[in-house]
Amino acid sequence: MTERITGPASYFPSIEKTYGQPVEHWFEIVRAAPASKHGELVALLKTEHGLGHGHANAIVAHVRAQDAAGS
Repeated sequence: MTERITGPASYFPSIEKTYGQPVEHWFEIVRAAPASKHGELVALLKTEHGLGHGHANAIVAHVRAQDAAGS
């Protein structure tokens, strides 16, 4: 039985298909950004890179959760 992926990671296959980049590409952009607030990072991905709101939000939420967990 395959475990169902939930949360921000559930968006990753669609993000990779839609934008043609692995999610790690977007993680690096978020981590390198001068902004630090969630909304600012989402706006950066939307305006500078053309991501939709849901996809940008999922990427930022995932990166922030990983960083908070020390991963």
